[in-house]
Amino acid sequence: MATKQTEPVTVISLRKLSLETPESQPKESKTFTVEDAVETIGFGRFHIALFLIMGSTGVFWLAGSLLIIGLASVVIPTIGWRWLIRIASIPGIILILAFKFIPESARFNVSTGNTQAALATLQHIAKMNRSVMPEGKLVEPILEKRGRFADLLDAKYLRTTLQIWVIWLGISFAYYGVILASAELLERDLVCGSGAKSESQSEVAVTLPDTEESHSPCHCHMFAPSDYRTMIISTAGEIALNPLNILGINFLGRRLSLSVTMGCTALFFLLLNICTSSAGLIGFLFMLRALVAANFNTIYIYTAEVYPTMMRALGMGTSGSLCRIGAMVAPFISQVLMNASLLGALCLFSSVCVVCAISAFTLPIETKGRALQQIK
Repeated sequence: MATKQTEPVTVISLRKLSLETPESQPKESKTFTVEDAVETIGFGRFHIALFLIMGSTGVFWLAGSLLIIGLASVVIPTIGWRWLIRIASIPGIILILAFKFIPESARFNVSTGNTQAALATLQHIAKMNRSVMPEGKLVEPILEKRGRFADLLDAKYLRTTLQIWVIWLGISFAYYGVILASAELLERDLVCGSGAKSESQSEVAVTLPDTEESHSPCHCHMFAPSDYRTMIISTAGEIALNPLNILGINFLGRRLSLSVTMGCTALFFLLLNICTSSAGLIGFLFMLRALVAANFNTIYIYTAEVYPTMMRALGMGTSGSLCRIGAMVAPFISQVLMNASLLGALCLFSSVCVVCAISAFTLPIETKGRALQQIK
C-alpha cells in the first residue's frame, strides 16, 4: 500500500505558510490634533469673519475713546463726573454678561480634556468654510516641554527679554502719559497763548449749575468746548500712522521702525514745551497719539515673533505685566510732576522714549522675514 509522500519542511515553506495565513493584528485608530484640523479645514468664511471682528477691535477702541470724550462734554457740565463714571460702566457690565455666550477656543477645551466641545467648535468652523474634518479621533498633542519663566531668562533670550521689558514699560508709560498730559495741559492752562480759552472757561464756570462739583476745593478748571474738540482730534491720531507703520515694519524691519517712532515720540514730547497756538498744540498732541499707537503695534508684533511657540504666551504675558506698571506710574508724572514743573515732566517722558529707542535699535534679533519658531 502506497503511502502519501510528505513535503519536507524548509525555510521557504515556512515563509510561504506565514504569507498565506497572516496573523491578525489590531488596526491602529487614526488621530488628529487641533492644528491638523485647522490645516485640513483651510481658509474660508470663518477666517474672513474672524479677521473682520478682530480687526474692528482697534476701531472699537478708537470709537470708545471718542465716545467717552463726547459723553464727558455733555455729562460733566450738567450732572457731574460721577454720573459720567456710572454711565460709562454700563457697557462693561453688559460685556460681562455677554461672555457667557462666547464659545471657548478648541485648543483650550482639548487641553482641559473637553474634547467633545472642541470637536463641536471645529465642526462648526468646517461647516462655515464648507470643508471637511480630518478622519480619526481628536487628541491633545504631546508636548515634550512647556514654557517656564526661567526660559525667558535663559542665556539665549536674556538680553532680548530684558530689552523687551524696558520697551514695553516705556511705551505704556508714554502712551498713558500722552493721554493724561493732554488733559492736564488743557485743564491747568499750562500752554502759553491760550487767553481766549481761559475766557471761555470762565463763561462755562459762570453758567455751571449748583452741584457738588461747582463747590469742589480742587480748584480745577472745567473744560471748554474747544478743549473737548482738541481731545477728540488728538485721539483720532491713533490710526493716522497705521499705513506708514505697516510699511515701516515690513521694509525697515521691526527694530529700526520702532527706534524711529520712539525717537520721534521723544521729540514731540519736548515740542509740547514750545509756546504755540491752539492749532499747534492740537498738531503736537495729534502726532504724539499717532506715534505712541504705532509704538504699541510694532512691539506687539515683535514680541509675538521673537519667542518660540512654547514661550510665546509667557513672553507676551510678562510683557503685559510690565506694561501695567508703566501705566500706573504715568499719572504721577502727568498730574503731579507736571503741575510742579512742565519742562521737568516733559523731559522725563522724552528721556524714557530715548532709552526705549536705543533699546529697540540694539535688540539682538530682527524678526523681519523670519518664520515663527515652533521649538526653543
